[in-house]
Amino acid sequence: MKFILARKGRMTQVFNEAGEVFAGTLVTAGPVVVTQVKDEKGADGYSAVQVAFGEQKVQRLGKAVLGHTKGVGYKVLKEFRTEAGDLAVGSQITADTFAEGDVVTVTSTSKGHGFAGVVKRHGFHGGRRSHGQKHSEREPGSIGGGGRAGGRVAKGMRMGGRMGNDRVTIKNLKVLKVDAATGQMIISGAIPGAPGALVEITSM
Repeated sequence: MKFILARKGRMTQVFNEAGEVFAGTLVTAGPVVVTQVKDEKGADGYSAVQVAFGEQKVQRLGKAVLGHTKGVGYKVLKEFRTEAGDLAVGSQITADTFAEGDVVTVTSTSKGHGFAGVVKRHGFHGGRRSHGQKHSEREPGSIGGGGRAGGRVAKGMRMGGRMGNDRVTIKNLKVLKVDAATGQMIISGAIPGAPGALVEITSM
């Protein structure tokens, strides 16, 4: 399995040789450094590769983390459940691990919208704007009672609440371009999260 960590950038367009245009998201991938390799036969009991990404001041990190990273300050430590293969502690993974045409899975944290009502969160139409409706333009309406579901609020009832800030995974996206020199990649479609969000990119 191929994998890397990246930061989300802006959206852009890519034209192919036939003149077709594709929407894509620009990401700055890697380099990531392998900080630990786990094996099924070891103390952990499973295979995984832990990588570090981004720089962090050592003053902001605890002694346990600094001891693990040999005194180097990293912003993100992430583990991927896969066989290590040729990777060893200290190995670097860069954007050129991926090639144009690769099909990838992307995981990121979606934009947070705070507390949102049912109109914004679920697309409710709200109440009528006439015939004495004074404060019901964006209200949800009835949520239960009257014998419905035994006179209680049923599980899964769509209501106002915290919107966004969820871990979202999108599969079957395609790598449109790779610039090994700058570490930038263009991935088809839109990727969850705000610009600068941490993005996990994997490919089987």
